[in-house]
Amino acid sequence: MALESTFVPIPSEVIIPPAAYLAHTQGELSLAGVIAAGTLGSWMGAAIMYWGSRWLGRPLVMRFGPYVGVAATKIMMAEAWSAHYGWAGVFFSRLLPVIRHLIGVPAGILRMDFRWYSAATLAGSLLWTSVLAWLGMTVGKHPELLKGSLHRFFLLVLALAVVLAALYYVFVKRPLPPR
Repeated sequence: MALESTFVPIPSEVIIPPAAYLAHTQGELSLAGVIAAGTLGSWMGAAIMYWGSRWLGRPLVMRFGPYVGVAATKIMMAEAWSAHYGWAGVFFSRLLPVIRHLIGVPAGILRMDFRWYSAATLAGSLLWTSVLAWLGMTVGKHPELLKGSLHRFFLLVLALAVVLAALYYVFVKRPLPPR
């Protein structure tokens, strides 16, 4: 989970649900432990992104960002977005795929207060990890979901995707109001 919150593309969706499934079905892991480990791991990776961006600074990130898939225009848009939404934006970003991996870059460049950044990251990561753990536990409670009755599970995931898409539009794609 710490790697998931950095540039390494390991989605939490392939880590937390299976761990929660195992916690429920085999009992070797605890569900609370899965959620706590996922949340703290996400925070660790996010803290690395924040401090790396803060210490390396904007010029270095702007120069080498394109080599790791982060164009200068995207960095400038993320800075404007982060400056506008602040810690609340960090919270909601932790719920959005792809965005949650990179939100530490503009937050670090803008030198957002690390305590607020950490609180928003922990809260958002706790919520996201809990939802994923719930999905894994639900599959563990209802093994028929894995045996062909996937339509209910698909509808649940689809509903979650619609909510996340709406959040993405509201907080990322919608144009910023003029200042």
